Amino acid sequence: MNEANAVEILLVEDNPQDLELTLRSLQKAKVSNRIRVARDGAEALEFIFGEGPHAGRKVEDAPKLILLDLKLPRIDGLEVLKRIKADRRTHAIPVVVLTSSREQRDVVESYDLGVNSYIVKPVNFEKFAEAVRDLGVYWLLLNQPPKLTV
Repeated sequence: MNEANAVEILLVEDNPQDLELTLRSLQKAKVSNRIRVARDGAEALEFIFGEGPHAGRKVEDAPKLILLDLKLPRIDGLEVLKRIKADRRTHAIPVVVLTSSREQRDVVESYDLGVNSYIVKPVNFEKFAEAVRDLGVYWLLLNQPPKLTV
């Protein structure tokens, strides 16, 4: 992995308030200082697969964790998840759905597509900050993922 291009977390979120809360929570927890933000599903896929404005970026420089909202413009989160998990180069990247959707069909489909965890965003800021901190600690510090094969 090219350390200059290293991204620990790809945060895919279109809601400005949720984006700000998540970034503040991660920074406060000192979990990661290498966070990339994508504001829609198309931008996320271009970043992950090194396409469009990210042409030349290597797939093996994938983030260590993807925090993915489901309700996104252009390409929704379920389609993003489907493409990540269907590609042998990226299927091992941990993807955590972090969404406001409590719809049972979204939960079931996310797990059917291979999501690693599904978390409904708490409304309370302190609980939200705690959830994001715990996510970062677990997925970046405790979890042992396999090496990506390209």
